[in-house]
Amino acid sequence: MPQLPPSRRREPLLTLPGALTAYILLLAVIHLRVLLPRDLDNWIVIAFGFIPKRYDATLLPDAFPGGEGAKYWTFVTYSLLHANLSHIGFNVLWLLPFGSALARRFGAVRFYVFMAVTAAAGALAHLISHEHELAPMIGASASVSGTMAASIRFAFVRGSFLSFSRGDADRAAKVPAQSLWQALRDRRVIAFLAVWFVVNLIFGIGSIAIGMEGATVAWQAHIGGFLAGLVLFSLFDPVPRSSSDVADADD
Repeated sequence: MPQLPPSRRREPLLTLPGALTAYILLLAVIHLRVLLPRDLDNWIVIAFGFIPKRYDATLLPDAFPGGEGAKYWTFVTYSLLHANLSHIGFNVLWLLPFGSALARRFGAVRFYVFMAVTAAAGALAHLISHEHELAPMIGASASVSGTMAASIRFAFVRGSFLSFSRGDADRAAKVPAQSLWQALRDRRVIAFLAVWFVVNLIFGIGSIAIGMEGATVAWQAHIGGFLAGLVLFSLFDPVPRSSSDVADADD
């Protein structure tokens, strides 16, 4: 079969990068825990879910499964657990456009570290707002929110994946980003922020806390992950910023 000329070989925008595919597969494999006996599944959720009550100084270290170590690893591990297929599916659905762009831009190592950092930021926000809460929080939406926030730093720049003029997936993901100040002056970014916060506050997008009275949306964790992604994006971004390219963003 004849090869297409280099100028015509373009990677489809919806093709998933390897780093994101591996992350989604990891979530799926971990979710197989629901096939385990109920007691063991509950133990896993408590040992690896994020429980604010775990940080109560009046409790003994072995009051919860995982002991002292769980005070550290659950800042990240909670984000790998989900309650059911609709829970995991909803988070993956949001990851497809925004996580794909960020994984292409950051590469695998930066992307995974970013997901861990935004998960921890979401857990910290949940801890501050739910002190002494006993219900374990699970779900990847703090990290998903972080990818959405980070992506809007470059998503509207000409040639990127939310612009009207774009190339292949890799080029669309690696356009020079706006600075935080430039992004916050962009009307499209402001509109995106407004819609995201309204939708999040009304409906939530995926992290839940599982208690005796059922599941509740942990929307403070979403906001923590989102703000971390928006502010910390530049620390992870390997693409040099070009003032002239950023100024050439779509009107």
